[in-house]
Amino acid sequence: MSDYLEEYPIERNDIGNAGTIASLTKRELKKRGFSPQFIKRVTIGVYEAEINVVIHSYGGNARIHIGDDLCEITFCDRGPGIPNIENAMQAGFSTASPYAIENGFGAGMGLPNIKAVSDEMTLESNEEGTQLFMKFYTQQ
Repeated sequence: MSDYLEEYPIERNDIGNAGTIASLTKRELKKRGFSPQFIKRVTIGVYEAEINVVIHSYGGNARIHIGDDLCEITFCDRGPGIPNIENAMQAGFSTASPYAIENGFGAGMGLPNIKAVSDEMTLESNEEGTQLFMKFYTQQ
């Protein structure tokens, strides 16, 4: 089967559409016959990253690449960046806005969950934006 490559825009504070990219990715993985365990890991990673862009950034995009033996997923956003990545990687640490919290988000588990489910994760951030790279290998 040929590779799947899609890029999706993500709008700031668009909680109503948050999770759409994860759903579309899950559908494509199912269509390609990946195992339920693999689909769950990828979907969790995509969902958590998507929510982070929605509630913490000024907007951005996601790039989803699904191959036969590897899924590579990149999220890029436009500021304000993560001031302290070490703190952000700690479970429960959150800088979520009151708006995000009022809507049930911002528990501080996004980045720790992404790290736990992905085979590789790289996070780069400055005041101009954040880039999150995830890899999921289909064969362990």
